[in-house]
Amino acid sequence: MRLPQELIRTKRDGGEVAPADIAAFVAGLTEGSVTEGQAAAFAMAVFFRGLSLGERVALTRAMTDSGTVLAWDLPGPVLDKHSSGGVGDAVSLALAPMVAACGGYVPMISGRGLGHTGGTLDKLGSIPGYDATPDLDRFRRVTAQVGCAIIGQTADLAPADRRLYAIRDVTGTVESLDLITASILSKKLAAGLDGLVMDVKTGSGAFMARRAQARDLATSIVGVAQGAGLRTVALVTDMDSPLASAAGNAVEVAYTLDYLTGRAREPAFHAVTLALGAEMLVVGGLCADTAEAGARLEAALDSGRATEVFARMVAALGGPTDILERSGHHLPAAPVIRSVPAEADGFVASVATRDLGLAVIGLGGGRTRPQDAIDPAVGLTGLRRAGARIERGQPLATIHARDGDAADRAEAAVRAAYRIDGVAPADMPAILERIAG
Repeated sequence: MRLPQELIRTKRDGGEVAPADIAAFVAGLTEGSVTEGQAAAFAMAVFFRGLSLGERVALTRAMTDSGTVLAWDLPGPVLDKHSSGGVGDAVSLALAPMVAACGGYVPMISGRGLGHTGGTLDKLGSIPGYDATPDLDRFRRVTAQVGCAIIGQTADLAPADRRLYAIRDVTGTVESLDLITASILSKKLAAGLDGLVMDVKTGSGAFMARRAQARDLATSIVGVAQGAGLRTVALVTDMDSPLASAAGNAVEVAYTLDYLTGRAREPAFHAVTLALGAEMLVVGGLCADTAEAGARLEAALDSGRATEVFARMVAALGGPTDILERSGHHLPAAPVIRSVPAEADGFVASVATRDLGLAVIGLGGGRTRPQDAIDPAVGLTGLRRAGARIERGQPLATIHARDGDAADRAEAAVRAAYRIDGVAPADMPAILERIAG
């Protein structure tokens, strides 16, 4: 194999790296002969120079093959959804049990927080006892018995991606279209899926802030996935406001429980969740069209079947058996809770959504280094979306903090993130575009 530094230099200078060299580099990353510094340098070279389609496919395949590739024998289709990352994006927590309640099987392999975005794995980590990294036998068993299992990457599944993922998080290379494509698809291909639906975010809280960037990423993922034999559809969705009114870890689990049980169903979150779920049911052959699929998902919510599946998944993976009845007892709560009142009447004209995500990290709800611990209790709730009518004194958000100093910093960040105006902004639809092969 070529020396890692030679491969890095080739890509740094804009050259094409052979598939065999990419495979050898990924193998070295997995076994440890490629250092963290070399992986970071490779990621930065890819960030600036990009990968060709052939290089992208080679990287995805090498990362997929760095560990076990699952095969399933189930009476229904094996389906998954993945988001490119946003703020208040708790969709996976609700959607997996909804699809399972409609006859799909969802072995969802999720990641930690990345950059300013929250990670599904970190959110589930706020549930006491929940085993987010079970062995493969338990993962298979829970998926088969319950219909879904949301876990993190185990040592067996795409281990090269797990290492590179943590390095990207702290080296300013999160937004690389090529690395995002390979990271997402290596995990999904390793999970042995029959169909995948992508939620590609665009706007102030997304990695792909411009819609053209989001379209490029969606097209890249659909193209590479279809080339690998995985039926895939992508939706481009709005992230110019937090999707849910909660951003954090335990606060997003609580939000999910409110959504599933019907205590609160905010329109934008509900629209995105239903649209993604409908595409999953159609891709999996469980419904003829998205209208039929949407009706089935609504029925799964209204009947309580989706809520029951979520509770069974939590219990089967080691969490409390009464998460629905006693969520307030089980989920950690921050000692300092403070509202941030608006200083003027008007409408929320715009939201610097990324800055709200960074505020959560500042509270301790995310990482600045791979080894950092997460504080599961902190976060933001009651977040207003662009277009919301607000009166002076009404809260823009509520801060959940570990201490007063952290709350002070978060309050300043929240105030700076919101712009209030006398004129309402134009409505932005939650679903912006659909891309299929």
